[in-house]
Amino acid sequence: MMNNFDEIQKMSKDSMDMAMESFGSMSKGFQAIAAEVADYQKKSFEEGTAAVEKLVASKSLDTAFEAQADYVKTSYESFVGEMTKIGEMVTDLSKDAYKPYEGIIGKFGK
Repeated sequence: MMNNFDEIQKMSKDSMDMAMESFGSMSKGFQAIAAEVADYQKKSFEEGTAAVEKLVASKSLDTAFEAQADYVKTSYESFVGEMTKIGEMVTDLSKDAYKPYEGIIGKFGK
């Protein structure tokens, strides 16, 4: 009876260790994503401010349209690139959070 209790206690400890490792990976991943989003927002704000300044400084309507078109194009490309990067970060986060459970799930899959 005591042997079973020790096994159950070890399994509980191992499960808790895996959960804590997974939560740690998730926490680090979410922090990295939050930092990336904050950097993107800062960069986007600065680019928007520069675009407005360029529009205000335009001497002709053609120059204003050109400045606006350039801003829209670069803004779109930047957004798509950033969302791709964040998507990759979320994928990596999922993989890292799953790693502690690979061994135990592999045992049940056999």
